[in-house]
Amino acid sequence: MADIERVENATDQAIADWLAERLKPLFEREGPVTITVPGGSTPFPIFEHLIERDIPFERLVVWPNDDRVVPSSHEASNSGRMRQLFEPVGADVVGLSIMEAVPNFDLTWLGMGADGHIASLFPNTDPQVDDDQSMRRITPDPLPPEAPFDRVTLTMPALLRTREVMFVIKGEDKRAVFDAAAAGDDSLPVGRFLKACDVPVTCFSG
Repeated sequence: MADIERVENATDQAIADWLAERLKPLFEREGPVTITVPGGSTPFPIFEHLIERDIPFERLVVWPNDDRVVPSSHEASNSGRMRQLFEPVGADVVGLSIMEAVPNFDLTWLGMGADGHIASLFPNTDPQVDDDQSMRRITPDPLPPEAPFDRVTLTMPALLRTREVMFVIKGEDKRAVFDAAAAGDDSLPVGRFLKACDVPVTCFSG
């Protein structure tokens, strides 16, 4: 079960500062620093603060946790939106394809839906921590009306192959779901993930 550090009411700027400080020591070694991050509305203001930080972005490789099955130019594409932000500062953003070889991550940043889903691992997909694949194409049920598309998502084991995990959870409804999962309820994907996680987890709640 994950050991979770809670940080309450952190601003987007403070979360970006924390993330930059976590990344800086990783650049002291040779080779790329590889992270996976969520899409949706919550992370992008944090990304905007992060790209202002003094770190060698040309060595950063960014993997979306998941993406909608749409062209990268589509407004619903997570990778497309991430490229608009990160590529001008030199970072590499990976476009998800089930043919990609998924690496071990230096940091996994996850969001969570009010139904307890992480990445596009919705309850109806019954994600397993021993999945033999690193990436899957899935259909959410129900399809969110704001993004009615199939998804490509990293699987539980892919997200768990990391040195560290962070969550950003905003809203009391989501907070209650996360708290139940942190207390051991593994009926939803987030709880299943936390139960299997054996690296440090930091959760920013607001």
